[in-house]
Amino acid sequence: MNIELSNKIKQYFSAMAIYKDPEKTNSLFSGRNLPSFVKDFLLKRYIDFDGNLNAQGLTSFLDLVIPQNPTAVKEKLLAGQDLTLLCRFIIYIDLVKNVKRFSIPDMGIKLNEGQIPEYVCEKHRGELVDGEKWGIIKICLLPDEDGKKSHVEMVDYKPFKPYSSVDVGYLADARSNFTTTEWIDVLLSAMEYDPDGFESMTQKVEFLTRLLIFIEPRLNVIELAPKGTGKSYVFGNLSKYGWLVSGGKVTRAKLFWDKQKQQNGIIKNHDFTAFDEIQTITFQEPAEIQAALKSYLESGKTTIDNQEFSSECGLMLMGNIPLSMEKLPISNRYFDNLPQNFCESALLDRFHCFIEGWKLPRINTNMIFKGWTINVEYFSEIMHSMRTQNIYNQIYDELVAIAPNTDMRDSKAVKRIATAYMKLLFPHWRTVEDVNKQEFEIFCLNPAIHRRGIVKQQCHYIDPEFKQQMSGISMK
Repeated sequence: MNIELSNKIKQYFSAMAIYKDPEKTNSLFSGRNLPSFVKDFLLKRYIDFDGNLNAQGLTSFLDLVIPQNPTAVKEKLLAGQDLTLLCRFIIYIDLVKNVKRFSIPDMGIKLNEGQIPEYVCEKHRGELVDGEKWGIIKICLLPDEDGKKSHVEMVDYKPFKPYSSVDVGYLADARSNFTTTEWIDVLLSAMEYDPDGFESMTQKVEFLTRLLIFIEPRLNVIELAPKGTGKSYVFGNLSKYGWLVSGGKVTRAKLFWDKQKQQNGIIKNHDFTAFDEIQTITFQEPAEIQAALKSYLESGKTTIDNQEFSSECGLMLMGNIPLSMEKLPISNRYFDNLPQNFCESALLDRFHCFIEGWKLPRINTNMIFKGWTINVEYFSEIMHSMRTQNIYNQIYDELVAIAPNTDMRDSKAVKRIATAYMKLLFPHWRTVEDVNKQEFEIFCLNPAIHRRGIVKQQCHYIDPEFKQQMSGISMK
């Protein structure tokens, strides 16, 4: 990215901007497995407006709240110390013993060791629900009621939410100062990638398409790509509102509703759930999961053991695909690279969007961004807030004509993708009069039709009853 654009970001995003210099900061975070949204939050505390980093101050703070040695945490607790930690923790509701438990996986504290007292739950009612959280917690070691054993007690909690609210209007005003080409580069830098590392606008837009699931509710996406294109990093580092499943066993209870534990699965409380390396994931009770997914992908609802489940979480399937010497898929039957459990046309037709990952560059060190950009924590909060902005749906309806015979799933899919592109690329469009119709067609509608069209064609290869091509969606 050129210096002029980097400084422009600093000017128009001022308090939300941050200076990135990975060569200087990576060593400071060494030994601490932190996602980017946490790193940027910490850096913002110790970088001044001119980009100067107080490395000593940051190191001291890290040593205080994010110890490198998990063993030291337990030793300090045993010594009677209270500890304040910035960490990822997981909450589990134990109905049998009527207690809320928590674990801190990165610190070696297990679910049967941590407890959350009622007064902390009451103080943060609605926040300390089951699932994974990030926050600043104060813990100590206390004896159990019977006095025979001890447990780790959470005596205080502060949610990790540096931006309690974000102003979408502020984003729209700032965006209006950038051209579309500039804004695409701004978004790439916010994802921590140098725009100059991409060979073309096609590559840039393909890469940014990964963000659509962050910004649009219940958007279901499939990406097949060669290894090394940054899939895991994007979905595991840029937002605390997503969940990345990497290998292992997946059950219906883990995804939707656990009858035995009487608690929701990971899909309930997240904006998106991404299945990484889908070929390596084992789905237990595949028929039950498939039935639940069909219902959920269609309507956002499903019934598990007479329990109705609903969510706005989108699903992302990510897998590898073999390529030819020309870096194109060896076979035109892309979905053959998905697990057998997913290779059913009725299920795959419920996915809206396809990302052609073979168009993306292999990530190398030269692509890591350095300069002024939007900090990741603010960026993730903006995308989260944009999910509820409905004005873009109305703009779409005023711009797009749908023929009477258009397949309902096709029209819904194209609308979801196109409105997601509007939110991401053109947040300053608040009325139809604001819209540049040529840019809407080039960057929103045409890509949406193309990406849904790939899903349609691949379903046809599996089941010829599905039409091979879409029709009936165009500009008015």
